Amino acid sequence: MATYKKTGVKGNKAQNNVEDNSTTAEVFKKLDSTASRSEQWVIKNQKIIYIFVGAVVAFILGYLAYQKYVKGPQEKEAANELAFPKQYFEKAINDEMAADSLFTIGLNGADGKYGFIDIVDKYSGTAAGNLANYYAGISFLRTKKYKEAIEYLEDFSSDDELLAPIAKGSIGDAFADINQPEDALNYYLKAGNLRDNNFTSPLYLFKAGNTAMELEKFDKALDIFTRIKDEYPNSDEAKNIDIYINKAAHASK
Repeated sequence: MATYKKTGVKGNKAQNNVEDNSTTAEVFKKLDSTASRSEQWVIKNQKIIYIFVGAVVAFILGYLAYQKYVKGPQEKEAANELAFPKQYFEKAINDEMAADSLFTIGLNGADGKYGFIDIVDKYSGTAAGNLANYYAGISFLRTKKYKEAIEYLEDFSSDDELLAPIAKGSIGDAFADINQPEDALNYYLKAGNLRDNNFTSPLYLFKAGNTAMELEKFDKALDIFTRIKDEYPNSDEAKNIDIYINKAAHASK
């Protein structure tokens, strides 16, 4: 009967074990070496690390303290101050006869109360201070002080669905009123594209289209009027838009 000889098996196993143990030992040796170097680096730079960590902690604590004890009360104070000129702004919007004088009070304040200009200066960086830029810009626009209107409206920033495009569009109105149609067109397009809704988008695109016609950019005007028809068919601007499309198409030939 033939017999199966397990030749060299034990030797191979032993050799493999030796190699495995050797490899494992080498890995641990490298890990120990790396850990040792890391420990030495930490010990050597301990002072710098403590200073860095302390600075980070101090910054975080300082930021939290600022938000609670400075920023928070300042925001509240600014919002309270904004209430006075805002009521004159709202009256001016609804009273064309006395609008100029009401806008002026809103801008400059009265009876020891701050106006929009004061709030922008004193509460810069607050939500109310930012909003005061918008009110001041619109007030200057309505009182025909176009340079000031542009300045304040450009400093206003917002993610609001209506205020953001209205601010950009109002800058366009200011440029149109000082006979800078190229700048007006630029801002009307910005306003029209800033948000997608059935109020501000077609309104400022329509103004952009008419301004493009004024500049004899008839192809551009045609594209804008066609866009209003296609994208905002239920808007007020779309009601007679075919007239403007035909006018621009005829002029572009």
